[in-house]
Amino acid sequence: MTPLYSIAVVWLFTYALCEDFCKNANFFGGAHTTFVNTPRPRDSPVLSGHNLNKRSTDPDGETCKSLTGFESTLKNNTHTYAFNDLSGSVSLAWVGDGTGVLLVLTTFQVPVFMIRLGQSKLYRSEDYGKTFQDVTHLINNTFVQTEFGIAIGPDNSGRVIMTGDVSEGGGSRIFRSLDYGHSFSPVDLPFFPLIQTLYNPNDSNVLLTLSITLDLWLSEDFGSTWRKIHDSVCLVRWGPEDSIYFTTNSNGSCNDKGMLELKRSLDYGKNIKTIASKIYSFVLGGRFVFASIMTGSGTQRMIHVSVDGGDVWNMAQLPTVGHEQFYSILAASDDMVFMHVDEPGDTGIGTIYISDDRGTLYSKSLERHLYTATGGDTDFTNVTSLRGVYMTSVLTEDGSVETVVSFDQGGEWRPVQRPRNSRCDTETATNRPDRCSLHIHALYSISMKMNVPLLPLTQFNAIGLILAHGSVGDPASVLSPDVYVSDDGGYSWLRALTGPHHYAILDSGGLLVAVEHTSAPVNQIKFSTDEGQCWHVYNFTSEPLYFTGLALEPGAHSMNLSLWGYRVGLQGPLSHYWVSVTIDFKQLLSRDCGEGDYVQWLAHSDDLNNPNDGCILGYKERFLRLRKDSVCWNGRDYVITTQPTPCQCTLDDYQCDYGYHRGENSSECVEQADLKGHVLEFCLHGTTEQLQTSGYRKIPGDRCVGGIQPKRKEIDLRRNCISNALHPKPLTEANLLSSASIVLVVMVILLISAATGVMLIKKYVCGGRFLVHRYSVLQQHAEANGIEGVDELDTHTTEMGKTHYHEDSDEDLLE
Repeated sequence: MTPLYSIAVVWLFTYALCEDFCKNANFFGGAHTTFVNTPRPRDSPVLSGHNLNKRSTDPDGETCKSLTGFESTLKNNTHTYAFNDLSGSVSLAWVGDGTGVLLVLTTFQVPVFMIRLGQSKLYRSEDYGKTFQDVTHLINNTFVQTEFGIAIGPDNSGRVIMTGDVSEGGGSRIFRSLDYGHSFSPVDLPFFPLIQTLYNPNDSNVLLTLSITLDLWLSEDFGSTWRKIHDSVCLVRWGPEDSIYFTTNSNGSCNDKGMLELKRSLDYGKNIKTIASKIYSFVLGGRFVFASIMTGSGTQRMIHVSVDGGDVWNMAQLPTVGHEQFYSILAASDDMVFMHVDEPGDTGIGTIYISDDRGTLYSKSLERHLYTATGGDTDFTNVTSLRGVYMTSVLTEDGSVETVVSFDQGGEWRPVQRPRNSRCDTETATNRPDRCSLHIHALYSISMKMNVPLLPLTQFNAIGLILAHGSVGDPASVLSPDVYVSDDGGYSWLRALTGPHHYAILDSGGLLVAVEHTSAPVNQIKFSTDEGQCWHVYNFTSEPLYFTGLALEPGAHSMNLSLWGYRVGLQGPLSHYWVSVTIDFKQLLSRDCGEGDYVQWLAHSDDLNNPNDGCILGYKERFLRLRKDSVCWNGRDYVITTQPTPCQCTLDDYQCDYGYHRGENSSECVEQADLKGHVLEFCLHGTTEQLQTSGYRKIPGDRCVGGIQPKRKEIDLRRNCISNALHPKPLTEANLLSSASIVLVVMVILLISAATGVMLIKKYVCGGRFLVHRYSVLQQHAEANGIEGVDELDTHTTEMGKTHYHEDSDEDLLE
């Protein structure tokens, strides 16, 4: 056995013991296809210059005008449908935009040894779920595999694909529709699919999928015929302009990370080019292609980036990571990238870096960013309702979790302001005033099995609106978070509802709805026409149901909302049946909004008359937004009206350059300690570039003009630099001999690491405990208040054998 082989065996032994997976929860939301599984039977500090002027005659929301007559109006527009079939799960898919077509697939299956016995029923609605037709005959009463869902074509094409059970020919069978699910035609596949069908975003007739034998198949006629274009494919993605990117391994194993090849085809697989080797993983984001590539030593990885589709690669100026670490792309646009780099060890934290417009030079944006290694859970949230706003969580030095927000695309982060109508308990306010900020609960809280049913919610066409679960100060609020609303993109917050709720945004923000999250049957829905200041309660049924989720058409334009749940029949718990209650709120907002219903609003500002206020990323934007006291209908054709105005450049328009970072509570960029006094060089387009900088570079996408212009220059040293990570080079005999002693030392270290790993696994995995972080209020008050459930919050046991998928990750966490 060669020394290198011994190292591989030892490392794989340790890796096999430590590997763990968790599955991303399916929930109702903005995706086309959603799944519902049967559930188990105070004054606040002021941020100077950033407090939004209220668009209402009642700025504090202390009085609510009565909305009369809504009960009878809504009752006449409430429609109930009971799915009287045996089903354990329900899949929903909206077909098209504004068509009102909703497909519902109910599935019941029981595994018997190696065989699955079950049935599927397909229902179709043309009126946003008010009525349904049983159209199971359109798919020949075939059992449809729930895990593949209902694949909806892009761009309102009306195309639908459903993957059925095994066909007579020994393969699988798909059902295709070209008319929004009005009719289906079956096609027998020459393979068994492994993943859901992938539509070409530019041409919905062209499809991709992988087989269970890792063959890549393509169809150019909407699934009528298929051809295999490559074998041993591990991961595939559609790229821009009909390009296809995929990784392969010549030995047929996708578990051999670091030995994959990244390939690209520009002509639907007729010609395939290898664009990088030694690939660990890759991802497409914005106009960038990122690849996590093994270094020459084979023990660490580094990120390479290409802006031309993979023809030319540059090394991203980021720290390298080892086997136990990972990279993750949190957000990417055509301008820049947010990249998380994991810290060494099982710390659950890392550092967020933000890139330049080439994705090559990175600077520190946020340290101690909370991102668990065991499940890959992060609270990072892009607030799509206001430009430049992001929220996430950090782990403070004392081990508590704190939410921070950035209003300038990662340039500066600060704690979330505590709402004026919330209180911080006396002890915390006195002894730890810094802990009286608002904590926003997101994916990390959900992974901790906290009572948080939904992630923070924002919509692009609901300017400034954010709905989220949060807690302030006291431990009770952590165990049962309240619903908070921000109408200015996160600067100020209002406690809108007590206790956890399911919520949704309708009519471009003109209507908010919520249903209490409880294990008891429900019959009430709450709604607000003034962005969460006042809430009205409507009893939508006389027969309460066990509520499982809200369903509405993606985009927040619709006025139709469906509440999904189940009722238990007279035969007992096993006789439950699914129920959909659809409410049409259009008649509630019976008047179309007119010019007088809107008011001018300057984003990121509280003073419309201050010429310097509201400048973010080089320009300020004025919007026409609905007055809070206007009860009217924006309508499906509502278009956001904005007036951008450029600003003079200030230091706020610059991020710290490569090798620099901002000190705590400071806007000044200072040199990083580990690079202080060093010549700043980096490799770009195959030549060495020297950076001469005063510490600042303009934020990508910033449009400021004139003003402050810090000096910055990149000098081409005309010295070639090539990464040896893209193309593997065979080791020479001299290399092997000179490295023998190093190999022996590494083997000893790995053996010790393996033994240590076994001990840690016995202690933490077998004992059912993983590294987690408490919220600070639990540390301070749990014992004093005798709160039940603290141990459950303080420990987290992941479910084995499940996969957690991050669409925007570089797949370092994926298997």
